[in-house]
Amino acid sequence: MKFLIAIALLACTVSGHYDWEHIQPRNVDYLVRTPPRGKVIEGRITNGEPAAEKQFPYQVGLMLYLNAGRAWCGGTLISNRWILTAAHCTDGVNGVDVYLGATNRTDMTEVGQQIIYVSKKYVHVHEKWDTSQLVNDISVLKLPVPIEFNDYIQPAKLPKMGESSLYIGEKTIASGWGKDSDSAKGVTDILRWVEVPIMANNVCSRYYQGSVKDTNICISTKGKKSTCNGDSGGPLVLNDGSNTVIGATSFGIIFGCEVEFPGVFTRVTSYLDWIKEKTGISNE
Repeated sequence: MKFLIAIALLACTVSGHYDWEHIQPRNVDYLVRTPPRGKVIEGRITNGEPAAEKQFPYQVGLMLYLNAGRAWCGGTLISNRWILTAAHCTDGVNGVDVYLGATNRTDMTEVGQQIIYVSKKYVHVHEKWDTSQLVNDISVLKLPVPIEFNDYIQPAKLPKMGESSLYIGEKTIASGWGKDSDSAKGVTDILRWVEVPIMANNVCSRYYQGSVKDTNICISTKGKKSTCNGDSGGPLVLNDGSNTVIGATSFGIIFGCEVEFPGVFTRVTSYLDWIKEKTGISNE
């Protein structure tokens, strides 16, 4: 749940050594102040496009209640009871406000928007989540009651069980309320998204010197299009009309979100058995 401190210069090359001191979870800066709800979320997707109503009905926003204050992450709705997100978002939370059907997350009168509180007993963090190495960065949340699907709220599909595709070169969509630039200090109201291609893990790993595992999946961030702080746990979905979620935003380089280092996600296909065990959900 901690942010890590960078000690290297932006001039470092791809072939240089980057250890875990240079990697940070893609969650929001933790907030110890407690202004009115809906006014504490930092940032948005960097260099993305604003989402239209109903465009990403599987997108979830998570207001996390922590001992130190509040923070914001994203998630993916995968059924009428379950949400997929990152372990580093939900590890140690006391409770979560789940935003469903939201585009303008600060407008609580927005048509289609629902906010449901989830207590910590309904939060399931992967048992082998490693906070020091950001390994097994996955968790699921169970809504206290089933929700009704509509034009604003629909689940994403999980990949098929036994799916072996690496997705290299395929176009995907990442979405969330994360920072839109490294210098951004304000908040955003509107959900944003970027279309980004999948990068081969062996190429991605050159940037992170072995920190990228088989259980990760990476996106190219050329053009400075990337996930950023505030997007953690949010969806990476195939842009083929199927709304298949293949990643949950995990980490990136601490130098910033616009330096064109790959964005790293938890690879959903690596955890289909775990998801089925916890939720009963599978695509068989």
